[in-house]
Amino acid sequence: MLSGKKILISGLLSNRSIAYGIAQVCSNLGAELAFTYQDERFRERINALSETLGAKFAVKCNVELDEDINELPTKLKDKGWLEIDGYVHAIAYAPREAISGDLTDGLTKANFTTAHVISSYSFGAVSKSLADIFNKQSSILTISYVGATRFVPNYNVMGLAKASLEATVRYLAHDFGPKKCIRVNAISAGPIKTLAASGIQGFSNILHSVEQKAPLRRNVTKDEIGDLAAFLLSDMSRSITSQVIIADNGYSSGLLL
Repeated sequence: MLSGKKILISGLLSNRSIAYGIAQVCSNLGAELAFTYQDERFRERINALSETLGAKFAVKCNVELDEDINELPTKLKDKGWLEIDGYVHAIAYAPREAISGDLTDGLTKANFTTAHVISSYSFGAVSKSLADIFNKQSSILTISYVGATRFVPNYNVMGLAKASLEATVRYLAHDFGPKKCIRVNAISAGPIKTLAASGIQGFSNILHSVEQKAPLRRNVTKDEIGDLAAFLLSDMSRSITSQVIIADNGYSSGLLL
């Protein structure tokens, strides 16, 4: 389904991450993969993970640095990737004190800015930098969460950043669509026990709530999100853009969190 497609993935940190689940499925379906990593602290780890996924290479791109974002297309071209077919943005971060307690407990200008720059601005900025090397009918994908549209205890500033991210999906879709038929979508994934999620206070309670109340009475897995991502990255989804597709076993359609 993805044979021969070149897909760049940002946000891989461990084999427990959503990015890993997406990469694994894409690799199994024939995609050529490459990854970005934040800085030299993570280079060895990401290179090791990328090898297990049969990836071509990994390049540095700290999304807090505009120069790294602007240099990304050149780095890809230097590795022989003159064009790409897809980009997966699975980056999200907020300071720990901003994702515990009440919103106002950790609401500072610095925390707000950090969460939005890393979790939302980076999606639009990296997509913009890659615009010239996207193939026609390329697919851009990011990962959101129900906290973008509904109250989730302790999610706080990250919820605000995810709301911004989902808005960015819609505006990018209308920007890129007429130019190269590039599609832009998001997956609003149900809670998954990743390293990033473990920093959210009370996250285990959210997992338990989904198991009790979701129509399918279970949590989603990173592999299931990977399957949906692969569909959205493939030509089979060529009529879908500007959408936030919910994959949470039906939980968000029912009871409040």
